[in-house]
Amino acid sequence: MPVGNLGNRRTVRDLRRTNRATLLRHLYFEGPLSRQELGPATGLSSGSVSNVTSGLLTEGLLEEAGSVDSDGGRPRTLLRVAARAGSLIGVDVGETGVRVELFDISLMEQARAEYPLRAEDRGHEVTHVARLIAEGLAAVRASEDPEIPLLGVGIGVPGIVERDPARGGAVVHGQTVGWDAVPLEALLREETGLPPAVPLFISNGAKTLGQAEMWFGAGRGAQDAVVALLGSGVGASVVTHGSAYGGASRGAAEWGHTTVQLRGRPCRCGARGCLEAYVGAESILDRWRGPRRHGAGEESDLAELLASRTPEADAVLAETAEYLGAGIADLVNLYSPERIVLAGWAGLLLGPRLLPAIRESVTAYALHHPASRTTLALGELGPDAVTVGAATLPLSRFLDAGGIRTPDPAPSG
Repeated sequence: MPVGNLGNRRTVRDLRRTNRATLLRHLYFEGPLSRQELGPATGLSSGSVSNVTSGLLTEGLLEEAGSVDSDGGRPRTLLRVAARAGSLIGVDVGETGVRVELFDISLMEQARAEYPLRAEDRGHEVTHVARLIAEGLAAVRASEDPEIPLLGVGIGVPGIVERDPARGGAVVHGQTVGWDAVPLEALLREETGLPPAVPLFISNGAKTLGQAEMWFGAGRGAQDAVVALLGSGVGASVVTHGSAYGGASRGAAEWGHTTVQLRGRPCRCGARGCLEAYVGAESILDRWRGPRRHGAGEESDLAELLASRTPEADAVLAETAEYLGAGIADLVNLYSPERIVLAGWAGLLLGPRLLPAIRESVTAYALHHPASRTTLALGELGPDAVTVGAATLPLSRFLDAGGIRTPDPAPSG
């Protein structure tokens, strides 16, 4: 057969996959919709819509969702992504614990397993973390419906993630947790026993949180945004040229390790004067009660600080708001986003009390013109945002592939 014919065959296959992906994504985010609505909404011809939806219905990826009356004609059948099209697992390797959640295709939680990470129990030692993830996967998968396929597992981790095929996939550089080029994907494949056909995605936790807020939370509708994660540590996800259905350029910024004070407070990364050393939950509590004198846990201690009305507590919070505003001003000056979302468990605790003071600080430190087009909002997805975002990694691959369950090798980053 002539090479040209092979090229044409490839093009037809790619076009079919693109059409499937277009319809599947639109129905996932905007459904249920009728076939008549899908044509104008996606730009596909009525024939393409009919052929593609017929195939997706036959494969069980779409289902009928009732009907609506049309103007003088027959009722129009509504379609949506089938509830049984697949399940997803999201994992958050945080500063203080590991959380594993099983979701259905609509990202409604079905099961959860949580494990604390304590120094006396080996903390973030990578083999320990891998074992906890494996335990969590086994625990939540015990609740799976065996007839619903697992579309993949997404994992959000602290640090920089690179892909190194020679080392088995994703390699993590997590300086604050002592991970130096850890081949996490290879370790997890060995520890968890996940079948090779189940995609495994590893990404920076701030980046997964950012995707969740952009898809389902406070970032919806923004083209250019920064989603800031405040927990024990600090990070950010930078989104440029975004859209409701992905397709944006996203990057994880080590915002917490930008310098805000020369020769300032020591940071966990080994440097001095990092933003994280002033606005991370651990550092805030250190300034309030002194190092290693926290109570039941960082979250409860931070809530206690916010409830306290002593001059010492007020001074710590005021300083935190000013440094956080200055750090956000750096994001404004660098990226000129239309929206900045303050998220992460510590950000959501601090935000309601400190947001007015943070805004004042942003105004004081940012350039006036980019600051005038930037709004500051609180995240909407709560403390589960990283696990939800991690689950969107296999979900995005599934939608991009038009529901074809034989994915290419999973990228990490």
